[in-house]
Amino acid sequence: MVYLKWAFWIGFWIVVAAIFHYTLPQRDIVRISDTYEKRIDFGENSIFWASPDVGNSTETINRDVFFIQTVRAGNGRVMVYRNEDTGWGWPPYFKFDTANLQAEASDLKSRPDTPKWAMLRHYGWRNEFLSIYPNAVGVWPVDGPDAPKGIAWLNIVIIAGFLIVVAGIWRLLRRFRQRRIDR
Repeated sequence: MVYLKWAFWIGFWIVVAAIFHYTLPQRDIVRISDTYEKRIDFGENSIFWASPDVGNSTETINRDVFFIQTVRAGNGRVMVYRNEDTGWGWPPYFKFDTANLQAEASDLKSRPDTPKWAMLRHYGWRNEFLSIYPNAVGVWPVDGPDAPKGIAWLNIVIIAGFLIVVAGIWRLLRRFRQRRIDR
């Protein structure tokens, strides 16, 4: 029974960590090689796509999605990002500027012989097997491939706040158990 309890809590915290890793913003230094728009038919992986455009109220089985093709600075690997509005949904980025972000990314396109480096903020995962793409949230030029990414203060504040709330709830439950159940 003790093993089952530990397995439950380990599984629970792995799921919580995965949710944080998926939704919290990350930054990559990239060279943008291309931007394009593609009609996507949603299927099994539809939970990893944003809801329909904020202006459209109807659910559709397909829609046009912007993509940003990049090459990472550190290892030279290719990475493809989608560029969709998050609107008022989850995760709460309140992103309504997809077309502007696509124009900014197109302006930063470059070739390998004359690279322009950019910092791309995104959330999500890339999985080629399931056709899952991270969603680009912001892009801006940087001086070079070794530009500092900065400290992720927002991530630190969100995780610290979450841990404080969890510690408070755990303490309340512990006190309740001591006062009411363990008498």
